[in-house]
Amino acid sequence: MLKQRILSGVQPTGNLHLGNYLGAISNWVDLQQKYENFFCVVDLHAITIPHDPKTLIEDTYSIAALYLACGINLKDSTIFVQSHVSAHSELVWLLNCITPLNWLERMIQFKEKALKQGENVSVGLLNYPILMAADILLYNASYVPVGEDQKQHLELTRDIAARFNSKFSTLENPVFKIPEPLIRDSGARVMSLSDGRSKMSKSDSSDLSRINLLDPPDLIHKKIKRCKTDSAKGLEFDNNDRPECNNLLNLYTLLSGKTKQDVLQECRDMGWGQFKPLLADTTIEALTPIQEKYHSIITDKYYLDSVLKEGKDKAETIANETLSKVKHSLGYLCSF
Repeated sequence: MLKQRILSGVQPTGNLHLGNYLGAISNWVDLQQKYENFFCVVDLHAITIPHDPKTLIEDTYSIAALYLACGINLKDSTIFVQSHVSAHSELVWLLNCITPLNWLERMIQFKEKALKQGENVSVGLLNYPILMAADILLYNASYVPVGEDQKQHLELTRDIAARFNSKFSTLENPVFKIPEPLIRDSGARVMSLSDGRSKMSKSDSSDLSRINLLDPPDLIHKKIKRCKTDSAKGLEFDNNDRPECNNLLNLYTLLSGKTKQDVLQECRDMGWGQFKPLLADTTIEALTPIQEKYHSIITDKYYLDSVLKEGKDKAETIANETLSKVKHSLGYLCSF
């Protein structure tokens, strides 16, 4: 039997952090043998907000190398760069023309980011969810691994696919497969070190709010030592009045590989002065193999280029086939 397909990707904007790894990439690694996987570096998404053209190429290489360093293997997975497959850009326009404007205006992330950008907000930021829909639908993905904050975007993708199918195809032969979300039970939403109620994010102005996958040990110790905590005695999960405590215990649980019950038994009577060094050492131990593999890969651009070229060829074949079906359904004259 053919494996069902998964598609996901990360923007090449800044370093990946624990939220990206624990909330997304480690999930991809755990699932990859079960599915046919396409993981892209979503560089088209990267320019929906102001970016630095001087660093985009190196950031793209860095994300691809981190995919491999984190455990994505080329036997089960395809790694490619989004902009290398032109079907992504072409399908966005076609989907733009069948998507109601009010569907985009209700998107929570657009509202939040637009407030930050003010008058500089771009049409690309508004269209971001349609580009995400094009990414997914081009590959007939059965599942999309998403964090809680991306569920609304996937719902929009499903709505767009259903609308297109109802208008331009039949129930017996739909153009698009309707994708399902794949959400990890724990770790799907890793919170900031400076605010346990906010998601860990690359866009946070303070680097102390996150632990990046390539942070050296001394910096990891510094960030965890300075992270926000409370004055209550003992440590506990799931107390809404102690979001930072819950977040740090969850991080320790995920990075140590221990069960929640074991962590509670181990840490319930600890103070922060005892727990923070334990969390820092556990974080360093978990990230060291990733960092070592990353540094061996990133220096070999020939190898990385070969991986991305092979990924582009494989992705392009599937994407172009889907794009042809879309254009045929819309009534376009096929190119000669």
